[in-house]
Amino acid sequence: MRNCILLFLVFSLFLLGGCNNNDKQSSSSKKIEIGKANDPQTEKLSSGNDIADKRIGVMLGSVHDAYAKKHYPNTEILQYQTAPDLIMALCSGKTDVAIIGNITLGEIRKTNDRIGILVDSIYTNPLGIGFNKENADMRDKFNIFLSKIKKDGTYDDMVDRWIKKSNYKMPLIKTSGKNGTLTVGVVTSSGTPFSGIENGKNIGFDIELSTRFAAELGKEFVPLDLVFSSVLASLKTNKIDMSACGMMITEERKKQICFSDPYYAASACIIALKKNMSAYGNYEEKKDEKSFVTAVSESFYNNIVLEKRYLLILEGLKLTILISLFSSIVGTLIGAVICGMRMSRNKMLSVTARSYISVLRGIPVLVLLMLIYYVVFGSVNINPAVVAVFAFGLNFGAYVSEMFRTSIESVAHGQKEAGIANGFNKTQTFVHIIMPQALRHLLPVYKGELISMLKMTSVVGYIAVQDLTKASDIIRSRTFDAFFPLLTAAMLYLILSWLLTWGLDYVEGMVDPEKRRMKRSV
Repeated sequence: MRNCILLFLVFSLFLLGGCNNNDKQSSSSKKIEIGKANDPQTEKLSSGNDIADKRIGVMLGSVHDAYAKKHYPNTEILQYQTAPDLIMALCSGKTDVAIIGNITLGEIRKTNDRIGILVDSIYTNPLGIGFNKENADMRDKFNIFLSKIKKDGTYDDMVDRWIKKSNYKMPLIKTSGKNGTLTVGVVTSSGTPFSGIENGKNIGFDIELSTRFAAELGKEFVPLDLVFSSVLASLKTNKIDMSACGMMITEERKKQICFSDPYYAASACIIALKKNMSAYGNYEEKKDEKSFVTAVSESFYNNIVLEKRYLLILEGLKLTILISLFSSIVGTLIGAVICGMRMSRNKMLSVTARSYISVLRGIPVLVLLMLIYYVVFGSVNINPAVVAVFAFGLNFGAYVSEMFRTSIESVAHGQKEAGIANGFNKTQTFVHIIMPQALRHLLPVYKGELISMLKMTSVVGYIAVQDLTKASDIIRSRTFDAFFPLLTAAMLYLILSWLLTWGLDYVEGMVDPEKRRMKRSV
């Protein structure tokens, strides 16, 4: 445990190099240049024409991505899942420039003075609420609702509060639920003002708009937190009734889903670090004069305590533990069955088991998770956490089955013959003679695979499960402080792995006679 604490403190040193300075200097849209990181020979950038050979960061699946590919075909385009990841890449020199929405940038610059604007507005696109093409009736109802709130002043009030004044307080909107639920796909990792989480509750312009629409329909508002790249798939498979995630309306997207009337127009800009822009001259980044203890304390408060963000961590930790626990149980049972089939004299059962093992071990777990959620259960309304347990259980079972088989085969055949000779039947021989010896060979490798599965559950956020990793992403979307949320998640995974190792080591000692004798002698 002492080593874990020391490791945490060492990692925390990197906090001081993050992108969390404060500066109110205004931006410019003149010339920008950014060469490879820390190359003093390169000229500074001053316009969009200077980035044709630079590294451009964009969010995966966004309109910014398509824009960069169209207008800068010869440049290197790096795609990121969330805005915090994109900003972190820019600040750490992984990208030279980035394309991002102006509204999102406004939130980022409140806590980061290192970023300047190269081109203030490269395009403006309308935002729309997305619906399944077979759900055009609900789309029409939303359009009527949108027209209504624009006429009675509700819409203008929302724009004034959320976007113009950055007043992030959700009004109390009661939804009766008498007509069922309205499941809305949201992307809280995109951050406020459109969608975020505060004190464990969803907030934002899109959240209020969706909640008001649910109240209009007499339905209960149910948000489903997704990654942006999964929104279209969720709509097409009816995992959600509609999407409210600041999605820009494009002709390509209109081929897959249907959009509401535009509810806002958003612009995008090109940004870079001020030190690499000619508009800022010989700009020097301010050095943080705070002590290490002060910097860590402030980061801890902003990322964990403020707005009760620790509740997100605790909820994510609980879900990670539950998914890992039930996946291990399901996987162990499946592995036992597949092992029995694999060792069966029935050729059909043996071939089936071999095929199962080959297929499941050959498919990456993230791909398997997405296939099961969007294809196998594509038309079924099922809790994503249940799907995660099923997917990880199938994957875990494929590996465990081979562990069982090799452990059983490692026991000398003479042990089975000795059991039969002493009057045991086959079942008794296996339970009392073979299995205890096989467990001694099984537990060391089972322990490693179980810990690997625990860490692999970090990808469940792709199917809207708010686990530990997803919780850290949500916090980063609010604070744009990458280090502390990630370090907190890393430490919790490390502690869980250590506890698993300790527990299974104890069990291993209980079933191993030699280790028991060593303990007695000590």
